[in-house]
Amino acid sequence: MAVVTGSEPLFIANHAALDFINTAFGMGPDAREVLPDDRGVVAWLHAAGLLEDPVPDPPAGLATLARELRDAAGRLVRMPASPVPADMALVNRIREQGRPLSVLEWNASERRPGLVERRRDDGIFSLLEPVATLVARLVSEGDLRRVRKCEAHDCTLLFEDATRSGRRRWCSMALCGNRMKVAAFRARRHDRDGGQ
Repeated sequence: MAVVTGSEPLFIANHAALDFINTAFGMGPDAREVLPDDRGVVAWLHAAGLLEDPVPDPPAGLATLARELRDAAGRLVRMPASPVPADMALVNRIREQGRPLSVLEWNASERRPGLVERRRDDGIFSLLEPVATLVARLVSEGDLRRVRKCEAHDCTLLFEDATRSGRRRWCSMALCGNRMKVAAFRARRHDRDGGQ
């Protein structure tokens, strides 16, 4: 199966951990990969607002670990009642090895020292730690009953339903909602007109 790489990221899930899981989406010939290489991961981290400082040379292996984390996160979110221990271990390892540093620095605006949290280094664990932490918080503290898969038959995207009614059905109206509503309208019209 061919996967189209270098696709634009979709930020439609209402939660960055779900947006990360959604970096692989689509089915069959429409399958898309947003994290094809190390630079693609850095680009996604920037676009998601999880990486402010530039990383001129992404570390080798970043994309491989990011895709492993994405797969583990997807399983943890989809099957929270029966997590795979290796998935939790991977999230914990990335969080532990990439834990940011808390550094005492001069704060000129307050005219006194202050604690600043910053990335430990430009290694793969430091770069992916914010994502692993978001995944850990989602599965441990989030309301996973609000996490849904798009109801479009050909869509694989997840989202957090933040509506008051809790009845959101589509990943987005622009991507699937309108398309599915038009298809349902045509089917009803076809049935009404006797299949003509």
